[in-house]
Amino acid sequence: MRSSNWNQQLLEAQRSDISPSVRLLNRVERYCRHHDKCERQYVQLEAFQALKERLNTQQLQFQKTHVVDTKMIIKVQYENRKKYIKLQAADFDEFISQVREKFSIPASNITVEDDSGTEVDETVFAELSAVAGICFVVKDGLDHDTSRSSTPSAPLSYSESSLSVLSSGSDSDLSRQPKRMKIDEEPLQSALAKDLIKQILQTKSGGTKVLEEYDETGTLCDSTRRQMVNILAAYMVEMEGRIPQRSTKEKYALGIVTLFPALKDPFSTKGYEHFYDGQSGSGFLAWRLKTIQRKTKIEFREFKIQNAGAGGPTQERELPSAADQLDEERCKELISLMNHTTDRETVLQKMKETFCYRQRLIYNPDESHNILTVFPRLLDTKGLIDQDFSLLFGAETAAKLLEKWPTFFKEKVIREAERLTTTSVLQSLLNSARNLYNDESSEDHREWDSDMASFLLLLHLLPPQPSKKKKQKISAAQAMEHLVVFHKSNNSFEEHFAKQEGHRQPYLLASGMHKSAISNYFIAMDKMIIPCQGTTSLAAIDELFKAHFFFSVSYDDALSNMYTFLQTTVYGVDVDTTKESPKVKELRAKFMNRN
Repeated sequence: MRSSNWNQQLLEAQRSDISPSVRLLNRVERYCRHHDKCERQYVQLEAFQALKERLNTQQLQFQKTHVVDTKMIIKVQYENRKKYIKLQAADFDEFISQVREKFSIPASNITVEDDSGTEVDETVFAELSAVAGICFVVKDGLDHDTSRSSTPSAPLSYSESSLSVLSSGSDSDLSRQPKRMKIDEEPLQSALAKDLIKQILQTKSGGTKVLEEYDETGTLCDSTRRQMVNILAAYMVEMEGRIPQRSTKEKYALGIVTLFPALKDPFSTKGYEHFYDGQSGSGFLAWRLKTIQRKTKIEFREFKIQNAGAGGPTQERELPSAADQLDEERCKELISLMNHTTDRETVLQKMKETFCYRQRLIYNPDESHNILTVFPRLLDTKGLIDQDFSLLFGAETAAKLLEKWPTFFKEKVIREAERLTTTSVLQSLLNSARNLYNDESSEDHREWDSDMASFLLLLHLLPPQPSKKKKQKISAAQAMEHLVVFHKSNNSFEEHFAKQEGHRQPYLLASGMHKSAISNYFIAMDKMIIPCQGTTSLAAIDELFKAHFFFSVSYDDALSNMYTFLQTTVYGVDVDTTKESPKVKELRAKFMNRN
């Protein structure tokens, strides 16, 4: 080797006492070391090249073996025939040639599409054919419908009039069915959502302005977009309550961007996340719904404080499922029919059919004050309040006061009232309740009948509670005017309401010549009168109590204890959810535990 010769010469020069310069000696030494290093690298490079050649040879042999072992078996369906085609490789020209030969297709212009309708050419055929379960659709450009129309057989489906090709990576044709169904359903869902949004905007106030602006400008300004979101969110809450389902919110968002394509976000996954994003719970619709929920939640909290409990007449009740309810348009038709008929049975039936619609109005803060305007037949048709109460709680619960008061509670109330400190008012009520008055005395005619007197005695047993609000405390005798007011039948109701100041909760107007002989009872509410179905004081009190649930109004503060006792102890409504005062619980314990 050349490096060895240089080393040998250097050693001989040293042995022969040759004295070259020190600089030359160092250069020769460095050159020798560098030469040895290059020679070692050269040897390693040659070994690496040899190894690479062996690996390339093995790889070529493996690829040849792999191609032979993985010949493509293609399943082909053309019209009503099925065959298999074998390809050596994923070659587009070979595929077209084999299809034309197997099925004797005379057309030269054959197009290939995938299952989504996208055209496939030779540049992507190889890659797509390697996808497991891929389905190709081959069309020959001929008009097959004309030839088939003359035959008596039924028209073929889309899959029968096309050529489907499945690679061998798929176990069966059924493995692709769910995906194809999902792809087919997406345009349908978009169309349904679009129609829903369009219908809402066309029927709701302010919605046509949104449609017109988009038609004119091709987009929506911020104020119009906010108006649209408010309309849709309000309708969503009207249909499903304060917390709509996630699928509903996604459907509305999809409908918006489908109806207004210019509002679709091209950079997001679904295009409508700025209206509602199910992952984060954000978007214009989500924010508007949260605002509605926050406002209604505040109103509900204030309301609970006022009514001292979750149960009672203002608690929203479960309604039948949406499938059992009439739509809004049908309800409006029935309401119109009621308002133009004088037949009582027809009014009762239509009121029953519109029960769910009426409940939604009652618990809608924006509509609850219009109930007597929407249902004016309440002002001249008897029995409607009792019917709704029966629909809410059942006929058995609705009849409890009429059945139990005369036989069980009335006597217990009288006996307990006799233990109270005697006053002139209390003694007069006890005499009326015991029927101790002489009918011939004109003075006695100013007293109530026995049943009404017993309820007024209950009010003395459960007097008004001291209010946390800065109001003047009233006595049980003063609270009687909050329950029932005597009205002489020869006076007009306008005179009575003219003297009334402020707003009052529902109360009874007893019309007659004197208190012990009442001819008619009316429920007074918002300076309007609703005729009671019964002519007795017991039936009138029963209907007055039920009116609170019909209109979802809270009890009068002065009568809260008395009404709560009737609700939980007599009717048995919301016993577990209603907050009761100690006085109510104490009186119930006395009645239930004493023979």
